[in-house]
Amino acid sequence: MTRRFGLVGYPLTHSFSPDYFSKKFKKENIDATYELYPLKRIDLLPGLLQKNPSLEGLNVTIPFKEAVIRYVDDISREAYESGAVNTLKITGKTPKIHLKGFNTDVYGFRESLQNFIAGRKALKALVLGSGGASAAVAWVLEQLGIAWHIVSRSPKPGMYAYEDLNKAIMQEHLLIINTTPLGMSPATDKQPPIPYQHLTKRHLCYDLIYNPSKTSFLVSGEKKGAAIKNGLEMLQLQAEKSWEIWNEKLNP
Repeated sequence: MTRRFGLVGYPLTHSFSPDYFSKKFKKENIDATYELYPLKRIDLLPGLLQKNPSLEGLNVTIPFKEAVIRYVDDISREAYESGAVNTLKITGKTPKIHLKGFNTDVYGFRESLQNFIAGRKALKALVLGSGGASAAVAWVLEQLGIAWHIVSRSPKPGMYAYEDLNKAIMQEHLLIINTTPLGMSPATDKQPPIPYQHLTKRHLCYDLIYNPSKTSFLVSGEKKGAAIKNGLEMLQLQAEKSWEIWNEKLNP
């Protein structure tokens, strides 16, 4: 029987997952499909699951990584502590469907970041954006002992607003991580409103976006001599981790 997996979020035109998993299934001769399930509201998720009882797993993307938590029956430590879920393992049958939430972004980002910052010590980071992706990023930074500040358009206590960023703050924080969708295809001309003039050759600019491969944020960093990296490796790593989770034998 063909196994079924997919992605929920909105919009989904930017997703790399269907192509990645389709190629994986073909290459490894796996009888499975991966489909897009655009949901305008997360409260439509239970109905989707009822209508598709053969689904074994879902990835969750913008803007539902935090809101989906209220629908899970169980949650992994990484997902709970980071406050975001991007992978659902579905067990049980209608109407007793059991959902366990995971955060494979944590794994993907950690492995990808460590490759990027190898040899660099005493880094401090600015995390651009305050959504579900930034929660996973901040959790990883915490685990790696990297001090960080979130930068948000609507900052909560302890966060920076974009207009707070000055030369001193930029020089103190040499790792800049974009977790916002600004610059994602097709709106490739957009970028987070940071003071790019203060970037230097000492900076490291990491963008979770992978399409385009070089966002306006990364282009601006590169022009100042900063090292740059996009989110493709992270996406590949988290996708493989999702597949591993979906194939684990778990007790509901």
